[in-house]
Amino acid sequence: MALSVQIEKWLGDFHLNAAFETEGETLALLGASGCGKSMTLKCIAGIVRPDRGRIVLNGRVLFDSEQGINLPPQKRRVGYLFQQYALFPHMTVEENIAVGLRTKDRAARKAAVAEKVKTFRLEGLEKLRPCQLSGGQQQRTAFARILASEPEVLLLDEPFSALDDHLRWQLELELMDVLRDFSGDTVFVSHRKDEVRRLCQTVTVLTAGRTDPVTTVRALLERPRTVGEARLAGCRNLSQAERLEEHRIFCKNWGVELETAEAVPGDTAFAAIRDGDIYPASGPDNRIDCRVARVVRDLDTVILMLATPGGSEGHSLLRMELPAAEWEALGCPEALAAAVCPADILLLT
Repeated sequence: MALSVQIEKWLGDFHLNAAFETEGETLALLGASGCGKSMTLKCIAGIVRPDRGRIVLNGRVLFDSEQGINLPPQKRRVGYLFQQYALFPHMTVEENIAVGLRTKDRAARKAAVAEKVKTFRLEGLEKLRPCQLSGGQQQRTAFARILASEPEVLLLDEPFSALDDHLRWQLELELMDVLRDFSGDTVFVSHRKDEVRRLCQTVTVLTAGRTDPVTTVRALLERPRTVGEARLAGCRNLSQAERLEEHRIFCKNWGVELETAEAVPGDTAFAAIRDGDIYPASGPDNRIDCRVARVVRDLDTVILMLATPGGSEGHSLLRMELPAAEWEALGCPEALAAAVCPADILLLT
């Protein structure tokens, strides 16, 4: 199973330029709100027509702007799960499932609906409408309808976005079961790292409409390569940077030079440091002299917002997290020298 996407779409001043491939895996499509994630899924599903490009699923061309190919949604074999599931409110569970069936034979349709009802543990709910179902029952019904159409790829558009944490976890377990038994590819839109870690193998990040190269989830979280990846990996400390020497950079926003363990590539444009990798300095190495601009207490942890020597204060703050006891032991100073290990400086393009 394989999906290849290379499309462009213009919406006013917004330009979507998405390019990625999957092969028998669950690919996370990550990015901030408004970056084009849902639009990308709609283009793959055939709901929206790209302005240019090509979409190929298991050797079948779904869309090709140069050849004039644009298959309608019902011929694409794509299962699209919307954020709110998009069940037909006037239809019962069994009627919603039947909508997805490809066969017209009455006996075959009845048998297929019964099989999906059993598979997704919907027995006893067949005659109920969506408003009478719990969130988990609605999701199972939506998956039953999608899989009844025998899709070759699943597109999941933030299926847990409107749920509380308890229900989100229950439905995530349901989704794990579905993905385990599904033989095709899956594209999973999310903005939560924890979901991606558990459900996906590979990832691409959309930033302002453009996709980064596909990488593994582990690689993105441990060693992000772009600003978009770094933000999604939880790096809140970002600065424009320029190469000074093979192992030395100047961080413009913070107004400091820092030594790096990694050789600095010539195209390095930013540096990032995770909150937990900044600590009180004990010597001159990679030292950043700061003023404590704000202290936020979070149970047993203290979050410090540190004003650095560079730039305007709004763009030069560093975020450091310390155990509350360590902060108290320091005497809660108004000025604090921070430091970072060379190996913990992330170099970004």
